[in-house]
Amino acid sequence: MDNITHSVVGLGVGELVQRSLPPEADPARHKTRHRLLLTACAVASNFPDLDLVFTRLAPAPLGYLLHHRGHTHTLLYLLPQALLLLALLWALWPNARALLRESRDARRGLLLALAAGFLLHIGMDSMNNYGVHPFYPFSGTWYFGDMVYIIEPVFWVAFGVPLAMVAPSRRMRIVLLAVLPVVLLYVTMHGYLGWASFAALVALGGTVAALRFMHMQSRRALLLALGVALAFAGIQASASYKARQAVTAALVLQDPQARVLDVALTAFPSQPLCWSFTSIESDGKTYQLRRGHLSLAPLLLPPRECPAALTADASQEMAGTVPGVLVSGSWQGDVAALRARAAADCQLAAWLRFARMPAVDAAQASDLRFATTPRGNFTTLLLAAKPECPFDVPGWGKPRADLLGSAQ
Repeated sequence: MDNITHSVVGLGVGELVQRSLPPEADPARHKTRHRLLLTACAVASNFPDLDLVFTRLAPAPLGYLLHHRGHTHTLLYLLPQALLLLALLWALWPNARALLRESRDARRGLLLALAAGFLLHIGMDSMNNYGVHPFYPFSGTWYFGDMVYIIEPVFWVAFGVPLAMVAPSRRMRIVLLAVLPVVLLYVTMHGYLGWASFAALVALGGTVAALRFMHMQSRRALLLALGVALAFAGIQASASYKARQAVTAALVLQDPQARVLDVALTAFPSQPLCWSFTSIESDGKTYQLRRGHLSLAPLLLPPRECPAALTADASQEMAGTVPGVLVSGSWQGDVAALRARAAADCQLAAWLRFARMPAVDAAQASDLRFATTPRGNFTTLLLAAKPECPFDVPGWGKPRADLLGSAQ
């Protein structure tokens, strides 16, 4: 997920931990604990992304693809990160250090905030189609959630409203509550969010705010936010499953002889009905990639009415297939040629430890999952005649080992 979403959720969970503990006897110490737990959880929710400093270990784009969401995004390496963050808080925050020496509740709350923050980061990153490999070095297998967009306004609203309403000053509360709908309106007007989703998000925020004005406790409001986030993730997981079934059925109807290896799905923000997809099929000799998008309820929301900024261009419905599934482009490659090039090119072999939807020709390799991102396809690797082998290639499993004929 993006770091704004990580921060908002981390702050919300940190506030929930704080309000679930007995208050400190001294108001000043209670204020210090409040700041400490929110800071710890929010920073821990972003800390694993410090692996961006390691992206210089290999030339672009390999440095980013192999080292972002790398070792810092594994369960084994969460512990040293937590110890490092704990040491920094202890060394740089004298008031917090004094509090932790004296208060058992503060120590317990800090451990809960750190654990929640780090686990939230991996858990939230696992929900989109970029993927994580949390069990490395015991297993290098990638896990792709394919169910939540990398920037999700539902999380902003669910946690942002109760957080805004516990801001220390009335002016700050008003500003924070006013900023949220303005941001939502901006992304809606730029085609990233549908108007129905905008209305639903405003209604959600208004409901949470009204409950707080009716003297709902902050802890209960935050528990409600957590429940909304979990319920939304559950809805998205179910919708993702149905979207994969629909795309697979459409591909099989289009070509009964092909074997569908995988369907990578990208959710639309706050819209469980709309999905983008990249699929890969193979008959053993050739493989084909297709891109497109779909609506799970085409009579209620036609796929061409999904948010314009995230729909692939020039989409066409596959004749005689599942209604609502549109295809915008395809690419075909040779399996034997891919295997031979991967065996001879050390840069391509390293790149294939990331690529889930590899389109490889004589000049370049691109993962078509990211063919239509606003900044272009950041995965594209220009293939050199005499490639220089990258340093320190991590042992992530190859997402397309089924196509490459290898276990790793």
